Amino acid sequence: MLPAGKPVRNEVFLEAVKSVMLRHPASIDVLVVTTLPAPAAPGPGEILIKLHTSSLNYHDYVVVTGGIPAADGRIPLSDGAGEVMAAGEGVAFPVGAAVVSTFFPNWADGRPQAHAERGVPGDDVDGFARDHSLAPASAFTRTPAGYSHAEAATLPCAALTAWRALVCASSFA
Repeated sequence: MLPAGKPVRNEVFLEAVKSVMLRHPASIDVLVVTTLPAPAAPGPGEILIKLHTSSLNYHDYVVVTGGIPAADGRIPLSDGAGEVMAAGEGVAFPVGAAVVSTFFPNWADGRPQAHAERGVPGDDVDGFARDHSLAPASAFTRTPAGYSHAEAATLPCAALTAWRALVCASSFA
């Protein structure tokens, strides 16, 4: 946990994280707003993000209604965009960079492998229904130039769905 009153690399003080959690049995009626302890300072390869916007997709609805299993206490929402507050050793994102989450953080390139489908935010790991997130830098990419945080937060799941329709489910590619 970041010590209270100690600045994160860009002089931001973080004492707690506001979040939404999914309780069991999964249902929209059991989503609870809660306050969690502040995350640890970023370790090697990690970034601390101040989330400005999260988006809601049909995928997220299926998770919170129990159609896709998620652990009790899981923080939902697969897509989020924000600003790097602090970066651990070896991270290329500078403090202040605008970033957006990736839907499959374990799939950087090439043909998808079985392991690539694990780690989806909001399903396998905590998602972005919170105001701050500590995560591997590899789970984010730069926000496209000219996009607001709100526009960028709509991309991960929707863009992957469009890509899949063009490349995997059609003869287009």
